[in-house]
Amino acid sequence: MNLTSGLILIGAIIIVLTLLALLMEKQYRKVGPNEVLIISGGRKHAIVAPDGTKTKIGYRYRLGGGTFVLPFMETVDTLPMEAITMNIKTPEVLTNGGVPIMAEAVAQIKIDSSDLSIRLAAEQFLGLGKEGIRSVAETVLEGKMREVMGTMTVEQIYKARHEFSTNVTQTAQGDFSQMGLNMMSFALKDISDTQGYLDALGKPVIAAAKRDAVIAEAETEKEATIKSSEAQKEGEVARLAAEALIAKAQWENEAKKAESQVKVNQKKAEADFAYEIERARLSQDMKREEAKVKFIEKQEAIKIEELEIARKEKELNANVIKPTDARKYQMKAEAEAEEFRIQSEARGKADAMKLGGIALAEKTKHLGLAEAESMMKKAQAWDKYNQAAILEMYLKMLPDLAKAVSEPLSKVDKIVVIGGDKSLGTTKITSQVGEILAQMPDVVKSLTGVDLKKYLKKKLASEDDEKKED
Repeated sequence: MNLTSGLILIGAIIIVLTLLALLMEKQYRKVGPNEVLIISGGRKHAIVAPDGTKTKIGYRYRLGGGTFVLPFMETVDTLPMEAITMNIKTPEVLTNGGVPIMAEAVAQIKIDSSDLSIRLAAEQFLGLGKEGIRSVAETVLEGKMREVMGTMTVEQIYKARHEFSTNVTQTAQGDFSQMGLNMMSFALKDISDTQGYLDALGKPVIAAAKRDAVIAEAETEKEATIKSSEAQKEGEVARLAAEALIAKAQWENEAKKAESQVKVNQKKAEADFAYEIERARLSQDMKREEAKVKFIEKQEAIKIEELEIARKEKELNANVIKPTDARKYQMKAEAEAEEFRIQSEARGKADAMKLGGIALAEKTKHLGLAEAESMMKKAQAWDKYNQAAILEMYLKMLPDLAKAVSEPLSKVDKIVVIGGDKSLGTTKITSQVGEILAQMPDVVKSLTGVDLKKYLKKKLASEDDEKKED
């Protein structure tokens, strides 16, 4: 077997299987729950009827669902199982009293779901459909209605409709059972006649009803009038009594209102007085609390102020006093150093002058002899100076000395003056200048050996003695 033959064989098998699947799908029939699937044409099988007899049938059924139908052997039909509504209207039918009437009714039937009913319905209605079943059932039901109408009078049918419906249902159910049908409901809608019997039947009743209505209306009006008069009388009495009660109630109400108003005013006065007392108490409490708060605030302010003072003292001590003390010590040290420097320079100059004098002794000897005469003349002039001239000359020298003493102060960049101490400040500076000027005679004495204090004292004392003698 070559490849081509194999492919052809496989293709043929696939085609055959596809056709079989399509055929099986086509032969599988399904119906809904309101239908019965009747499959006929198969082999016969025996069934047992409710009375015990056995019968062979050549069909089977499926209530809802689906089943496989053998192709070429079985056929399929459907039988409806839903309710079928019928409207029946009879022609004129003679009743038990000989009165012809017409009736209209409505009913619902369906095929019963028992095996026997399905088999009976399939044997009688298969292929007819719902309309065939409705036509047969309407014919049977119309006949049963005419049968029952012939056994009852018009009055019975008119007054006892439920009894008429029950009789029709019981009479027709036997025939429907033999066809596999079940009557679900039956109701008489209306009856009518062409002779006017129903109208005549109703006229005495209507007239009696109208009469009774008129009489009842008159009785009612009479009773209403009587009761209205009585009610009016009772109402007037009740109104007067009510007005009296209302007046009494109003008086009592006004009295109670007055009493209530008095009590309200008392309570209001008590409440106002209590309010004033409470307000005064709360005001006092508030003032006490405010005083406490102010006291606490003052204490806190005092503490803050003390802390601020301590801080400022520390800041002053750190920024002013300490630098001032340091500057003071610096100035004192500088002044002492300057004084030592001046004294050292003076001593050095004196020593130099003394040594230079020895070297230049010969030279100055000749010059001294020349100047001796001049010095003697100056001494004589000095002896002739009175106290005023000496003081004038000494005072003329003081500005130059003060300038020379205070000249170092011009080199100072900044002077911080702190009050409170009499030994400090500008007075201290000026006093130091005065002290330095007062030391000038000592300096002159140390430099030249001339004692200005002693000379001036002696000179001024001699002049005072001369003035006293004069």
